[in-house]
Amino acid sequence: MADTHKVRFEPVGIEIDADEDETVLDAAFRQGVMLIHGCKEGQCSACKSFLLDGDLQMGRYSTFALPDFEKDEGYVLLCRSHIYSDVEIELVNYDEDMIRSGLPVVTVRTEVASMAELTRDISLLRLALPAQHGFRFHPGQYVDITIPGTDEHRSFSMANISAAEGVLEFIIKRYPGGRFSGLLEDGLTVGDPVEVTGPYGAFTLRVSSDRRLVFVGGGAGMAPILALLRQMAESGNEREAVYYYGARTEADLFHLEELAHLTEQLGGFRFVPCLSESRPQDWAGESGLVTDVLRRCEQNLADCDVYLCGPPPMIDAALPLLQDMGVREEQIFFDKFTVTAAAED
Repeated sequence: MADTHKVRFEPVGIEIDADEDETVLDAAFRQGVMLIHGCKEGQCSACKSFLLDGDLQMGRYSTFALPDFEKDEGYVLLCRSHIYSDVEIELVNYDEDMIRSGLPVVTVRTEVASMAELTRDISLLRLALPAQHGFRFHPGQYVDITIPGTDEHRSFSMANISAAEGVLEFIIKRYPGGRFSGLLEDGLTVGDPVEVTGPYGAFTLRVSSDRRLVFVGGGAGMAPILALLRQMAESGNEREAVYYYGARTEADLFHLEELAHLTEQLGGFRFVPCLSESRPQDWAGESGLVTDVLRRCEQNLADCDVYLCGPPPMIDAALPLLQDMGVREEQIFFDKFTVTAAAED
């Protein structure tokens, strides 16, 4: 049996136990402490923190996420950190309200309730939870879905706002040869068992803020943003909000009826679809990449909270743009769809 040690997180003053054979991040998940994180694979740097004291060793990670000079200074990636004594760690990126509202990560055996095509390459998947599941999540979070017959998993955000109805709803882009998404075309049928682990993620609505909301996403990145919009409608949230959604053609748009209904419910909400491959004679709306439309339509975002969800190129293009438009780092929240890649030492 592995030895157990204490981890103290500063400046929030929270302590957890961690076994030597689990990462600090996994130990936090197990105990319902929701630290800021992203890929959980040592590739994105979201969980980067500073070791103040104690014996800590890291497994393999990408030097893009943690350059050698930062490691030499004492920075660590919590998703790759194992401790061998009591340690004290200073969190670099954190939201104290979120840390204290975390939910324990659990593994649940679900089954396929339904599958439907939303567009030519995006599917709606609904998984039914067992009667006594004990699974909870915050709107905007995600789970790891185990690929049937393997030890591998893929991460997908829930589009619904609660597990109370006994279903988890996902919007998933189908990729040719995709290990899991390919099963949505051929391989999964209603009633098949599917194992999910979660909840993960910090892409949740900061309800303590009253700033204007700007949502930016594309493709299957609609899932967590839709969850936040549904949450706002259910709770009667009256914050002004706009959603810039990027797609290629009009045929790639979906859930338009619900988004129109949300526009009526929320009052101060606007949905702005942006088509990158439209022709002027066929489309009267906004054209171009979603980040280009954002720059064209918004003058100054300094007093806004901005939520981004989509593939790495979209996020990478949006972050410097938002900085130029006056958005402070602590007002930007993003869910970046990372890809599996070989980690470096």
